[in-house]
Amino acid sequence: MKYIDLHCDTLMQAYFAGKDDIFELENTMLDVKRLQLGNNMAQFFAIFMPPISYALDDGKKYPGDEAYIQHLYQILLNTTKRVPDTISLAKHYNDLAKNDREGIISAFLTLEDGRAVNGSIENLERYYHMGIRLISLTWNSKNCFGSPNAADPITMNQGLTDFGKEAVVRMQELGMLVDVSHLSDGGFWDVKSLCKTPFVASHSNCRALCSHQRNLTDEMIHALAESGGVIGLNFYPDFLSENNKGRISRISDMVRHLEHLINHGGEDCVSIGTDFDGMSGTFEIDSPDKIYLLFDELHKNHFSYDLIDKITYKNARRVIQDVI
Repeated sequence: MKYIDLHCDTLMQAYFAGKDDIFELENTMLDVKRLQLGNNMAQFFAIFMPPISYALDDGKKYPGDEAYIQHLYQILLNTTKRVPDTISLAKHYNDLAKNDREGIISAFLTLEDGRAVNGSIENLERYYHMGIRLISLTWNSKNCFGSPNAADPITMNQGLTDFGKEAVVRMQELGMLVDVSHLSDGGFWDVKSLCKTPFVASHSNCRALCSHQRNLTDEMIHALAESGGVIGLNFYPDFLSENNKGRISRISDMVRHLEHLINHGGEDCVSIGTDFDGMSGTFEIDSPDKIYLLFDELHKNHFSYDLIDKITYKNARRVIQDVI
């Protein structure tokens, strides 16, 4: 069964490991060989912007945002040049459709934490022309777009900056997906008020089932679904269940979150956003070649074949067609 995954952090892992491509990797959750085994249709590859301290803790000097972005972009290009019959950079829906017909994985490039845009519409447009098709507006710190999710209610209620509002409008005009994963609650509602096209939460779960601030409230799920967007199920154990001392990412918890998303947003709002290579814990599904285990469990829980197809790829494909 084919699927689309809206988020992974493998490019960052390859960079810090000194790798030139991601065709075959050790000590990661994902590489292209395993995407093939999992029958992946499209993988969204994040350029995650690490805090400077994060980079230094790994023993490598951070080269600065622009050089880092270009380096990760080159890693993806190197991969597509090495195995062009296996994976290809996709910039538009037509690329996805063509690649799917030819049995080629589509690689969509994204930016996680819009800080590198640095308050400049010109930079935003430059990243679009480079091939970035989704921006997670914030990570866990304030930036030019707005405020992040936070335990502090003051930060959590802060909305988008004036630039953030302008940028969200421009992203829709360009054909870039607006991603609210990691964004504050106040920022979410600003995005909802501004977006005339579908927006997404690429890797988020349900706050009613797990009260972590990274997850979405039922009202948010309904609002995002109303926009025509999708929510990518995140496999991170801390977002799946509370009081999980072993930090185990369980398939049964994934099914609970999918059922809740459907109950509060409908069948058309559910998707997959694994967060492979961007999380820690113990995983029942730790690689694309094991993702069939989730689909098997959905069958066992009486999800129809049509609904499983919506979750695995049809809903995400529709949003790509509508926006990108």
